[in-house]
Amino acid sequence: MTFLLSRPLPAFRNSRALLLSICLTVAFSNLSFARQQSAPPPAQPAATADQVQKGQSLFATQCAFCHGRDAAGGETGPDLTSSELVEKDVNGNEIGPVVRSGRIDKGMPPFNLSDADLAAVVAFIHDQKTKMDSRAGRRRTVLAEDLQTGNAEEGKQYFNGAGGCAKCHSPSSDLAGVASRFRGLALLERLLYPWGHRAGPSSSPATVTVTLPSGETVSGKLAYRDEFVIGLVDSSGWYRSWFKSNVKIKVNNPLEAHGAQLGKYTDETLHNVLAYLQTLHGN
Repeated sequence: MTFLLSRPLPAFRNSRALLLSICLTVAFSNLSFARQQSAPPPAQPAATADQVQKGQSLFATQCAFCHGRDAAGGETGPDLTSSELVEKDVNGNEIGPVVRSGRIDKGMPPFNLSDADLAAVVAFIHDQKTKMDSRAGRRRTVLAEDLQTGNAEEGKQYFNGAGGCAKCHSPSSDLAGVASRFRGLALLERLLYPWGHRAGPSSSPATVTVTLPSGETVSGKLAYRDEFVIGLVDSSGWYRSWFKSNVKIKVNNPLEAHGAQLGKYTDETLHNVLAYLQTLHGN
């Protein structure tokens, strides 16, 4: 009986050794795989400013007609700044083959660029991607040239006629040199929201006079207004408010016409007026 019990021991030891060996192999394999998975992607080599500028010029002549001059997409080409291929690209290893071979099935011809020119284009694309990724919501900027689509002469006619702008403004006084003070999107925003498109009522030049049931009047800078309440800051700096139903109010807002004009502009008239304002550089 003792002999029979002692016979299986070597086999038992071998089984344990085999099991231990398998476990260690799996453990080291998983560790190696985890290291591969957690390894950061290779860093994109830094490009020089001259290289990026050269790439911008090349991109404008060779690629912008499809992908837009900022590489963020055009009429027929996709946004390269959000492209998975560009995301994976390191030093042109992904972009280069596509540029040189093209994608005929998608309407992209091959481009015969030298190594230096291709590296410059790649540097520009990555520079644009970095800039786009740094903006909240990946919002694109608007260049002054993007807004130069209107007819300045028709804008002048609208300014002096149907738009009613000349009733309050003059190119020889308050608007003299406005195109030198504001350009592109800043000028458009000033045209639409002269009080500041991110500003609240407290930033408005509007004033209000409130007549109380007793007949007393209180005047000050308009600070709050909704369908139920009117609020102002009086000459002493105190904020005061009333329910509209209990008082009479009179608001004086020199910019009220701008608010009313927002609903009257068409895309054409808006860009025409903007084109006219862009000619007012002053002396």
